[in-house]
Amino acid sequence: MRAKVLVLGGNFGGLTAAIAVKQELHGDVDVTVLSDRDRFLFNPSLIWLPFGKRAPTDITFPVAPTFDAAGVEFIQDAADLIDPRAKTVRTVSGHVHPYDYLIIATGTRENLDAVEGLRENSNWITSLDGAIHTGEAWRRFRDAPGDIVIGATQGASCFGAAYEFLFNTSYQLRKAGLKRRAKITYVTAEPFLGHFGIGGLPHGERLLGMFLRKENIAYRTDTAMSAIEDGAVVTADGTKIKYAFTMIVPPFTGQDFLRRTDGLTNAGGYVEVRDTYQSKRYENIYAVGLAAAVQAPWTTPTPVGVPKTGLPTEQMAHVAAKNVAAQIRGEEPASHKSFGDIPAVCVMDAGNNGVLILADKMLPPRRHGVLVPGPQNHAFKLAFEKYYLWKMKGGHVSLP
Repeated sequence: MRAKVLVLGGNFGGLTAAIAVKQELHGDVDVTVLSDRDRFLFNPSLIWLPFGKRAPTDITFPVAPTFDAAGVEFIQDAADLIDPRAKTVRTVSGHVHPYDYLIIATGTRENLDAVEGLRENSNWITSLDGAIHTGEAWRRFRDAPGDIVIGATQGASCFGAAYEFLFNTSYQLRKAGLKRRAKITYVTAEPFLGHFGIGGLPHGERLLGMFLRKENIAYRTDTAMSAIEDGAVVTADGTKIKYAFTMIVPPFTGQDFLRRTDGLTNAGGYVEVRDTYQSKRYENIYAVGLAAAVQAPWTTPTPVGVPKTGLPTEQMAHVAAKNVAAQIRGEEPASHKSFGDIPAVCVMDAGNNGVLILADKMLPPRRHGVLVPGPQNHAFKLAFEKYYLWKMKGGHVSLP
């Protein structure tokens, strides 16, 4: 009987892991993907959706044909309970799915209750529904412009998206002839500009400061938010920053169903993993991407999270796939790559400009790290989007 691998989640981590396991074993394995969504979402493009530069159909595609072409079974159903002893996963529909090996790639949830009033009074772009909601607010703002607050709360990790939305907002204001009618303020938990949740890179603070001055954007770093009122962001020191439009990146939290498995997750709901991406508790359970716990090698006065989307998620998925394949062959997991050692590659768009971020490691200490500014990065981001959608839709997960 062939080994059965069950993958929870069908986006970057789940799609990559499922097809990579199948390829590692030359098809001689049964792989099933369970996901609450039937479409892949290219999250990096959510920054453009509120401005009408992308529609949901531009940055999503149905995953069933991709999995079918790779010989992977796909079932649209959300996981509800993992039983590691029985080696089963129960879904919200009540079906029970057995597994020999389990790969968790369920991502996270937005913690919209982390700051009082965030859910009710603000907007966010860290999910498709959030970006659509933000687009509706942006169109109302265009009819009645005023001051803008963009930022990331304490505990947030998607600082890159916050910066991209910030600079794209400034660009869109200028195009609409509204730049002089809207003061923009950036509020972030980062200890300094350009920290990005990865400890910063050489000259990053100076470069981001230059971008903000050029765009006439005020900013506050190392700032926690105590509340988002209707019309004002309230910081921990009691300062009220008024707005007519706001977009705040929230922190993430782990999936609730994972917390119900004894010893699987930490207090935040993230799966504790080794550098093989095996669970520290269960040898045959793996976690990749946002679902995996990552410990930053620092503490900051105001808490910041670590970004795990995109390339890091894919790298983790490939390590997990190699190790699952090894175990199925009766070997010990031999592929190791700690999160901090994964290379950092990111293209930050700024409307008609941008910054290319490159480093030999996601987290310090590093030997190399560089930020390359310039308008070519906007074109690079567009090409990056088209390539990744083609790659993932075609199931070409072995490509870089």
